[in-house]
Amino acid sequence: MTKKRGNPDWSKPEVNAARNNGPTSFEEIVRELRLSPADYQHSTQLKAWVQKNKDQKYVPSNLLRAWNFEVKGDL
Repeated sequence: MTKKRGNPDWSKPEVNAARNNGPTSFEEIVRELRLSPADYQHSTQLKAWVQKNKDQKYVPSNLLRAWNFEVKGDL
């Protein structure tokens, strides 16, 4: 008997949604630093975290543009 290929749960939204329930790393650091969106661009601690993690973690693109950061893989 041959092995079936692919993910049998690809069409089940409850299975796929369960993976993305938690906050992103960016949201966690923002909460830890107690920043509002208006404070993001002026925070030196957040800027240092983004500089270190921008290629591996989610960071809003408008914040990357505001700080003139380039991300590996951008075209």
